[in-house]
Amino acid sequence: MARAFVCPGQGAQSIGMGKDLAEAYPAAMDIFTEVDEALGEKLSDLIWEGDIETLTLTQNAQPALMATSMAAFRALEAEGLRITDAVMVAGHSLGEYSALAMAGAISVADTARLLRLRGEAMQAAVPVGVGAMAALLGLDFDAVQSVAAEAAASEVCQAANDNDPGQVVVSGHKAAVVRAVELAKERGAKRAVLLPVSAPFHCKLMAPAADKMNEALAEVNIQAPAVPVVSNVRAAGVSDPDEIRQFLVQQVTGSVRWRESVMWMASQGVDQIWEIGAGKALSGMVRRIDRAIDCKAIGTAADAAAAAQA
Repeated sequence: MARAFVCPGQGAQSIGMGKDLAEAYPAAMDIFTEVDEALGEKLSDLIWEGDIETLTLTQNAQPALMATSMAAFRALEAEGLRITDAVMVAGHSLGEYSALAMAGAISVADTARLLRLRGEAMQAAVPVGVGAMAALLGLDFDAVQSVAAEAAASEVCQAANDNDPGQVVVSGHKAAVVRAVELAKERGAKRAVLLPVSAPFHCKLMAPAADKMNEALAEVNIQAPAVPVVSNVRAAGVSDPDEIRQFLVQQVTGSVRWRESVMWMASQGVDQIWEIGAGKALSGMVRRIDRAIDCKAIGTAADAAAAAQA
């Protein structure tokens, strides 16, 4: 059985995530302490006892979700598992950073600082209200690309997240995204809804954020990961530090090719995926992409103990 570890992206956050991991495993608590120290603030207090609106702010959600994924992974390590018990790792958008930290390519402290900067830069790239994102359900990727191209007119509208065969998210100027919603409905989408996000992620409007990440990543030490990391941009495994750096910059404005990434993992023999961290969203996507893949979500101390025994 070939296993991959995957890490969730924004939207999986909840108040209290990771707390029982930190209480049950000292190594998991150490992750939250390390992230707090790297950011110079008690992000852990916000994660465990704050309000969801503040946690959901992009600059908070991104390092918080990484910390929770890493805490869950440290719990698995405490139970005797190792990164090499997976043949590869992957993550959805910011989850790719979590996967890189898990595989030892970037330190936890550097990853926390990069994600704080990434969140701030993505939020600052487009004034609030100028951009939007929408989920189009029931149309395949090619159909959504056609809708986005027509809706764009002279503005930006791109397929941002290719999540699974029936769920593609578009991103861009708000008026263009609204046009895409109406076009999608006309072309048979089961649902087409605007998403409650604060910025139009993974589209050309994020270019200023990509520039900032290019500068920041140039200063960070990136090592070859212990196992290949499946790049959102490439939808295939990468291990070369220079390629990893390049793809992380491209990821800010590029599509999250999650459906293709899962298909590539399956083509490499992966038949078991463990979702490490908050929520179960990726497990649901994986099942819709390939029902032959066995999925397991590991976000609590009980999950970690049960996974290790299994």
